Amino acid sequence: MVTNPSRPRSQITGNAGLYYAAWQLSRRGWHVMPTVRNARGSDLIVVNEDETMFLGIQSKALSKRSAIGLGLSLNSLRSDWWIVTVSANADAPVCYVLSLDEVREIACRDKGGQQQYWLEPRDYEQAQFRDAWHRIGSSALDGT
Repeated sequence: MVTNPSRPRSQITGNAGLYYAAWQLSRRGWHVMPTVRNARGSDLIVVNEDETMFLGIQSKALSKRSAIGLGLSLNSLRSDWWIVTVSANADAPVCYVLSLDEVREIACRDKGGQQQYWLEPRDYEQAQFRDAWHRIGSSALDGT
């Protein structure tokens, strides 16, 4: 059987970004639960201390700066928040925290062919998104 040597590395990158995001959210008081990998929908579910707020988080982890494919329809995107982790395998990854509405707003589309939607680095690497964990909020640990 022939295997794709890049596949295991991309899975490791995905896991690194996912668990880094989970760690950051846990530090802010959220109960974080990874979902079944490679299933449709959110990669993480976060719940506040008194279980009155549930949020879906989509994790996109990259080994280096690059565009992120979103598919053929923005209507199929569902997670409340999107976390793009760049340099996920490095000692100091950088995360960009975007709401679903922002992802839909800044997405661009291929000019030809299937017209897939993408998030370009120039669009998600904005100062207001960089390590902006406060945008999601925190659980009851600090009263916010």
